[in-house]
Amino acid sequence: MRNGDQSNLLHIGRLLQQYSVDTYVKLETSRLEFHRGKQNKLRTEAYQGLLDVIAKGFTNASNVGKHIILPASFIGGPRDMRRRYMDAMTLVQRYGKPDIFLTMTCNPSWPEIKNHLLETDECQNRPDLITRVFRAKIEQLKEDLFKKHLFGHVAAYTYVIEFQKRGLPHTHFLIILKEQSKMFSPKEYDNIVCAELPDRHQSPYLYSVVIKHMLHSPCGSMNPSNPCMWQNHKCRNNYPKDFSKYTKHGKNFYPIYKRQDDGSKVYIRQHELDNRWIVPYNPYILAKYDCHINVEICSAIEAVKYIYKYIYKGHDRVMYQLTAEQADKIIYEIKNFQSARWVCAPEAMWRIYAFDLNLISSSVILLHLHLENYQSMSLDKNRPLTDVIQDDRLS
Repeated sequence: MRNGDQSNLLHIGRLLQQYSVDTYVKLETSRLEFHRGKQNKLRTEAYQGLLDVIAKGFTNASNVGKHIILPASFIGGPRDMRRRYMDAMTLVQRYGKPDIFLTMTCNPSWPEIKNHLLETDECQNRPDLITRVFRAKIEQLKEDLFKKHLFGHVAAYTYVIEFQKRGLPHTHFLIILKEQSKMFSPKEYDNIVCAELPDRHQSPYLYSVVIKHMLHSPCGSMNPSNPCMWQNHKCRNNYPKDFSKYTKHGKNFYPIYKRQDDGSKVYIRQHELDNRWIVPYNPYILAKYDCHINVEICSAIEAVKYIYKYIYKGHDRVMYQLTAEQADKIIYEIKNFQSARWVCAPEAMWRIYAFDLNLISSSVILLHLHLENYQSMSLDKNRPLTDVIQDDRLS
């Protein structure tokens, strides 16, 4: 960011949000139109499928094969996300289950953001600033984790960037440690994760950031309308947790962290909260980055698929439902991707800047294995099928 930047575009309030979203949607639509235009002529089908069609007496390729698909080369599409999920699961096959699950959310009150706002600016109206500062924080976090070995030596990792509907970006890290750094006992878990209020006199700064970022909002009988509440009136994150004198292995994905009933309490929105409401965190990282940064130990192998699918679930969508007497039998993947798409201003800016939306530490090479005569083929719909079958370059 340049000091004293007087660009009118960056200081037009909510219009910058609208401008950034409109600009990115135009870019994305142009890219999707490229794929849609190519598929008006091209089809894909297995070699054996073409043989079956020819055997039935058909020679026209216009009605053969799949079309109007969103290929895996389109970043952020469902095929791309599935491919990345499979790549991430390959890390598990090679290095074992993940050891640490870390979630970091952008703090709009970071000095790097506040110091570059004019008196009339609001942070939500500067998506360019939010995305660039958050990316810088992620790079700094990666250096702490993978170069300074904050949690130990890392064998492999993957992370994704997501955008909440209210606009703030956040990231999910899955970290696999090397054998000499792995944690097996609750005592080792306590060296990394804390789920209690710190002493406000011995660690006043840490106490303040825990209260500011790591307290779960009052829910249940205190606030039945909290967004975390299911229809059965239970918190989807199972807060408040139970008190526990010691950290111990849990029955589900994560350990049961130490949450002592030591009388520590804090008042939030006229409600009294204690250690049962603390979101697990790492004291050093929380104090350094001053934002919501949840750190969890992955103690059970059953958590692997759930967590990896969670971080590769794809973009947000608006919920709606339409019914028709005759549904179109052709699945238009490009149209489905665009329908009900939710794009916020920070996501638009992030994509315009071409920042990474996800990253995996190891390269994974996809091998296209197939049965004999079942290799995938691309063909022009205007070309006779008999010519396609005889073309050695395609078969």
